Amino acid sequence: MIITIDGTAGSGKGTLAKSIAKELNCVYLDTGLLYRAVAKSLLQNNIDPKNQEQAIKHAQNLDYSLLESKDLRTEEVSNGASIVASIGEVRTALLEYQRNFSKNLPKDRTGVVLDGRDTGSVVCPDADVKFFIDIPVETRARRRVEQYTENNIQTNYDEILQTMKERDARDASRDVAPMIAPKNALILKDPTLTIEETKNLALNHIKTTMQ
Repeated sequence: MIITIDGTAGSGKGTLAKSIAKELNCVYLDTGLLYRAVAKSLLQNNIDPKNQEQAIKHAQNLDYSLLESKDLRTEEVSNGASIVASIGEVRTALLEYQRNFSKNLPKDRTGVVLDGRDTGSVVCPDADVKFFIDIPVETRARRRVEQYTENNIQTNYDEILQTMKERDARDASRDVAPMIAPKNALILKDPTLTIEETKNLALNHIKTTMQ
């Protein structure tokens, strides 16, 4: 069973994906970490993520142990990830890893849950169940500020909001694998739903679809 969850930054797709994977005994992959790892690799070598030649090189030779880094979710890395993700050759270099991940599962697991921007449209277009989450950017920005505050990280709402708007525009308008709602995906866009309510809605949809 392959389940994909795509959506905008800060929409809660990661939280939903992890909860579904735990509930259904699936393996979980945050595909966005791959692009964050490329950005991290560039930044720690003092290379601008906009340097396409270097971005491609680092993606093709990515040290996958970087996926375990604890600082992949800083705003600097997040912004860099959105930039390198718009480069076609970078996406091509990381695509095989993502597809192989969904094919080579431990025998004791029932399937895989992937979340990202194009998991249902490009990585696994034949996935059994697809979701797309898109709640208002203002809500997402407030959630991100709350998240940073809880972790004692100083931040600014207006800056977070502007960064998210720029990322949304870049992700949706890129030439290669733009962020779109995949065909046959259940679209979730109600910001008033709790995490538990969203999970139950998704699980019911999965159960109905797989019958």
